[in-house]
Amino acid sequence: MSRMTTTKLQEMKKASQKITMLTAYDYSMAKILDNCGVDVLLVGDSLSMVMLGNENILPVTMDEMVTFTKAVAKGTTKALVVADMPFLSYKVDLKDAVYNAGRFIKEAGAQAVKVEGGEHIAKTILSMIHADIPVMGHLGLTPQAIHQMGGYKIQGKTPPSAKELIKDAKILEEVGIFALILECIPYELAQEVAQAINIPTIGIGAGPYCDGQVLVIHDVLGLYDEIRPKFVRPYLDLKSIIAKAVNKYIADVRQGEFPTLEESY
Repeated sequence: MSRMTTTKLQEMKKASQKITMLTAYDYSMAKILDNCGVDVLLVGDSLSMVMLGNENILPVTMDEMVTFTKAVAKGTTKALVVADMPFLSYKVDLKDAVYNAGRFIKEAGAQAVKVEGGEHIAKTILSMIHADIPVMGHLGLTPQAIHQMGGYKIQGKTPPSAKELIKDAKILEEVGIFALILECIPYELAQEVAQAINIPTIGIGAGPYCDGQVLVIHDVLGLYDEIRPKFVRPYLDLKSIIAKAVNKYIADVRQGEFPTLEESY
């Protein structure tokens, strides 16, 4: 199976074939998810919380994101690897934005980057695309703007804000993004956006009518329970499974049951 591409994702939308997307932050997990056939692996800035223990996604740096992205890229042969551009890496200086985006492609081995925002970053996105860097957009609840938004709140609930979101989606499509994440918006609005643009929409807390879905892998596996949004469906309580195995290992070592002679040289 050849690697997923931006054009293949767009073909999937045309064929009404749902797109699967998960986050990944390390080589081992990326290899598992890639072998399962996940279409897109996002090296999300959510790693700031689930991997680095920060309170939110804002502190993670470009160098940290590049390092994690490089690990994920090495573990994949089939999935499209998309790297999240972290806070302050693309909204300050246009030249720096293109350079930083290019680092994810050249140094880390990603195939695309993701940025948050609408019309106000259209020029930046266009510059990245002109540098041959594929860009995924992100509208709705944009976590890098949580302080400006007043926290993690549903977006697009009023007619004016919904109209603005649809407008931004169309502008981003015209600029040339290959796909658009819609986060924490009413499902009716997400459906309207999906029908209004020709590129794939990937939902997270945006209902079932998007062209695909994305979740944080730690949420899927029950590894991170400090925040549990309504849209998360844990498919496994891996945290308890790991704890059980580790507790058994501790008991075996303390009781002299590990290692046995058969496990010794």
